[in-house]
Amino acid sequence: MLEAIVSSGPKVKIVNSPVPKPGPNQVLIKVAVAAANPKDWKVPEWTGKEGNTGDDGAGIVEAVGDKVSDFSKGDRVAGFHEMSGPGGTYGEYALFPEHLTIHIAKDISFEEASTIPLTAATAACGLFESDGGLGLPLPSSPTSETIPLVIYGASGSVGAFAVQLAKKSNIHPLICVASGGAKTIEHLLDASKGDAIVDYRKGDEAVTQGIKSALAGKTLKHALDTTAHGSTSANIAKAMTEGGTIARTLGPEGELPHGVKQFQLSVSTVHSPQQEFGAKMFKLFGQGLQHGWLEPRPYEVVRGGLNGVEKALADLKAGKASAVKYVLRIDETDGLDGTA
Repeated sequence: MLEAIVSSGPKVKIVNSPVPKPGPNQVLIKVAVAAANPKDWKVPEWTGKEGNTGDDGAGIVEAVGDKVSDFSKGDRVAGFHEMSGPGGTYGEYALFPEHLTIHIAKDISFEEASTIPLTAATAACGLFESDGGLGLPLPSSPTSETIPLVIYGASGSVGAFAVQLAKKSNIHPLICVASGGAKTIEHLLDASKGDAIVDYRKGDEAVTQGIKSALAGKTLKHALDTTAHGSTSANIAKAMTEGGTIARTLGPEGELPHGVKQFQLSVSTVHSPQQEFGAKMFKLFGQGLQHGWLEPRPYEVVRGGLNGVEKALADLKAGKASAVKYVLRIDETDGLDGTA
């Protein structure tokens, strides 16, 4: 099969590789669509190692491991490939752990489905994990309390899924820091519960003041910073009381005001050792899609299949994606033979 190997730059080469074989608890997918994430170019740059860094995808089940019970050949699915493992989604075939794979209905396109797995899992880890996350109430046990939550970068993929998941947990007010992409999440918010949008383009001081205004005297103890760049967490912390906590998608940026705590969340916990949490979350995502309360992200097709991976990652690195997910249709790849 053909697969795309990503190295620092980002640079991409297309190589011939053996079709991976599913392990006992894995599902082999014929990939229809792969979605690009910033980590796909960042990891080779940080580690100096090259590889098939695709982790989000959707397609048709080709084969299953001998312990897999919920999936069969021919099923339409989306899933979250185990990061740094073999069989990434930048290839004709990919491997998904069974517990991080969901069925998708025929009225959900492969493009739409591919936008969900990694970013929704990242949002879930940041919001709900008790060890490594904010430990907020799960959607299965919605809260009856008022819990203000700031989501910085709320119109990005992780942020938008955080909005939807927090809303399902009845967490309000949701104070969403965003920019021009805010229009993609406005319909998810409930102004009657205090939900609000703060425009970060107005500057650092305006962000802090906007958060304080939206709080309307309430105490802010929780925030999810999906941008995690420059002064983003500091702007949030200035609106927090002492002892507040910010979960960040990247490492801490330095000491914050008011003794605010911060930590880098890790989405890898959905793989191991806390498989129970990952399985619970992906079951939730599947239910959300089925019942219509979980929406895929807006997407933009980068043409050329695997030949378009380098452009997609370069554009992500350049910050060209705004409130949109880049996706690649694998059948557009030059020289594809489609044989397993």
